[in-house]
Amino acid sequence: MNKPIRVAVTGAAGQIGYALLFRIASGQMFGPNQPVILQLLEVPVEKAMKALEGVCMELDDCAFPLLAGIIQTSKPEEAFGDANWCCLVGAKPRGPGMERADLLKDNGKIFIEQGRIIDRVAAHDCRVAVVGNPANTNAMIAASQAKRLPPDRFTAMVRLDQNRAVTQIAKKANVPVTAITDLFIFGNHSPTMFSAFHLAKINGKPLTQVIGHHEWLKGELQETVGKRGAAIIAARGASSAASAANALVDHVRDLMTPGAIHSVAVKSNGEYGFDPDVWAGLPVKTVAPGQYEVIKGLPMDDFARQKIAATNKELVEERNTVKDML
Repeated sequence: MNKPIRVAVTGAAGQIGYALLFRIASGQMFGPNQPVILQLLEVPVEKAMKALEGVCMELDDCAFPLLAGIIQTSKPEEAFGDANWCCLVGAKPRGPGMERADLLKDNGKIFIEQGRIIDRVAAHDCRVAVVGNPANTNAMIAASQAKRLPPDRFTAMVRLDQNRAVTQIAKKANVPVTAITDLFIFGNHSPTMFSAFHLAKINGKPLTQVIGHHEWLKGELQETVGKRGAAIIAARGASSAASAANALVDHVRDLMTPGAIHSVAVKSNGEYGFDPDVWAGLPVKTVAPGQYEVIKGLPMDDFARQKIAATNKELVEERNTVKDML
């Protein structure tokens, strides 16, 4: 059995946290031979801390063999101390009448603090995965505060968009989800994201040969994936917590699995026409546990370039909104 790794999770008693923690503790994120110590952060409010206490009681009651310890705290320094992975789930939700710019600025303050503290107290090999929205820009803000940890340690999650797109395509083609490969998400985790169907394959054949309905691929597929979160809220009266938690498990597991090819929001460095200083969803290949390379040189047609330009524009606008925080 390996030495335990320390995994910090913010917003640990929230809906996503509740759907996530048991899967980390059971080995689904880091594998069946990797013990974990969960370092769980909640806001210093009595109701939230009591809820976290209850979650930890349930974790105890599961008797997970891989769960080597639990820390529950409202102090970021304690939650992030010596952490090997920081899963930044907690963020302020967008309330009624709240403008996106207001949400960016309110959450920016949270991620400034967390980025600084993680850089100061986390383990030397720490990796950060941002889920709290707007995830791409929050990852950029947190990374901007780091002096010790390089920008490539900070990623944001577009895996939920990838998973959503894979399922929509599988249903359309009447095949299992395992038949879909090379389906990548470019850009922002927002309705402007681009599901790059022209690169994907179904059972090894180009997707566009199997699904000839190009108007569906360019229109309904993009809209369904981009607005799926809102559709789920309308249907169940609450956000998509379980699927977000599942996507984070996929995101981290594949970043720890050499050879995995998947979509991750990373510092773009100018690939595919993105501004070099925004965090954009891009196709990556994991080359070593926690290390990845952007897959470069994939072909882009006019439609793809238009979609990438639109989502890049939104990312640049978000960056400009929070420029005083960077």
